[in-house]
Amino acid sequence: MSDWTTAAQAALGAARDYSESVRQAVAAVVAPQGTPDAGLLTREQHRVHGFAWVAASIAALEATADWAARAERAGRFGPAEELTLRIGFGEYLAQIVYGVPMSAQEVVRPAALGTADAARALAAHPAVARFLAEGSTPETRSLLAALLVDGVRPDEGLGDEALDLVRDQMRGFTATAITPHAHQWHLADALIPDSVIAEMAALGVFGVCIPESHGGLGLGKLAMAVVSEELSRGWICAGSLGTRSEIAGELIAENGTPEQKAKWLPRIADGSCLPTAVFTEPDTGSDLAAVRTRGQRAADGSWLVTGAKTWITHAARADLMTMLVRTDPAQPGYAGLSMLLAEKTRGSDGTPFPDACIEGSEIEVLGYRGMKEYALGLDGFAVAADGLLGAREGQGFKQLMRTFEGARIQTAARAVGVAWNAFDLALEYALGRKQFGQALTQFPRVADKLALMAAETVMARELTYAAARAKDSGARCDIEAGMAKLLAARAAWGAADNAVQIHGGNGYALEYPISRVLCDARILNIFEGAAEIQAQVIGRGLLAGQARAAAAA
Repeated sequence: MSDWTTAAQAALGAARDYSESVRQAVAAVVAPQGTPDAGLLTREQHRVHGFAWVAASIAALEATADWAARAERAGRFGPAEELTLRIGFGEYLAQIVYGVPMSAQEVVRPAALGTADAARALAAHPAVARFLAEGSTPETRSLLAALLVDGVRPDEGLGDEALDLVRDQMRGFTATAITPHAHQWHLADALIPDSVIAEMAALGVFGVCIPESHGGLGLGKLAMAVVSEELSRGWICAGSLGTRSEIAGELIAENGTPEQKAKWLPRIADGSCLPTAVFTEPDTGSDLAAVRTRGQRAADGSWLVTGAKTWITHAARADLMTMLVRTDPAQPGYAGLSMLLAEKTRGSDGTPFPDACIEGSEIEVLGYRGMKEYALGLDGFAVAADGLLGAREGQGFKQLMRTFEGARIQTAARAVGVAWNAFDLALEYALGRKQFGQALTQFPRVADKLALMAAETVMARELTYAAARAKDSGARCDIEAGMAKLLAARAAWGAADNAVQIHGGNGYALEYPISRVLCDARILNIFEGAAEIQAQVIGRGLLAGQARAAAAA
């Protein structure tokens, strides 16, 4: 192992010890009896979420160290990789020691966690101290920026020839079919053209994780992450088209009856059926236990759905709605919820919702425009008698929860793609723009931004891949998926913001694509579970998991 990869492993050991100190300190406050108290978890969100951010940052260090080790074994650990490792570790270790930014204005510091002494001990560890002093410095950032300007990129090999081929294929398709047109589609607030969707379907985008026996590729979540990342590098909406198919495909493949699988999975895989997820309601947000939309059995056995749903992506052009409804109002909370497979007629610009008993109003949005968002009103909308997922009532929330891991991994991958898009645009502009007789890339603050964008995007990417690999192994990975989504969304926003800054005034002009990327990046911290929800889930899960382990021992 190289000197720096060895140092990374040593620093990781010290960081893991520090994370345990944080866990113990937070548990002493929110779990005084050993099991986390719901009221205390809410009251002490700054501590709980701070612990989640510390743990996620260390998970990113672990994934980055693994990436460096794989590159080294493959003979691909060169100057760009070493500098990325040094800068990434230097930045994240400094955050852990001195304060992790949970948002632009919310920084969780060791003193607030009750771990000031432990943080000082971490900073004094020889390997950590080395990264703090020699990791992210003006010199290392300048060297990495120079390599990036010359076209060198940190290693992105996956160690799997098939997956590397998938990346190359998706990157080539995106470069020709998405990137040149994305900004025009955005400005026109237009749907992604049907012809492009057909090309994506032919490439297998909508069936990446659907079993081969039902017409899909059966490749798994890591392949799905790569596909989402590369498409989103052209435009997040292209990457997001696959999200709806991913959610619907997993719901049906894991929970559907044989007849439901045979009917829907091949059509989702070949793109002839475009699904949409219909879960959120105007007053519920992330509180799915409060869903009120009602599904009632009619005399003929069909379901009649009445209620309001909102933030439904791609609703007009969708052919299938995976719809969370309350079929048993006598059962409070999650117990009365069921999942319906609601077939609908694909709408047009003139008639977006041609079916009876369903209306939709478009929600105008800043970005993320290629599929359009809708608020839906349902008044006795009919769903076929065989539309109850798995023919099992009251299982809707449990069925949906199992898809959250994959959906959040895919969202993290989309965030990585958006971050790379921001980096690509920033570098292109900085190379072409001259100030005071030299290219912007020659100015240290611009070079710093480019180097930090690239390093953090690699870290977010590798954390996302680690979560995908965990999912593919069959292990429960809700915490890993949440960590990937949490950090990747922050990385995407930071990259987009810095890319706008590099553009200067032009970054604020609608004609420049970076203005679109900034708007697109902002949604990543909100949908598929807002950052605060993610941090709560991660913190609570880590604390509860340790309590269960202690009880079992």
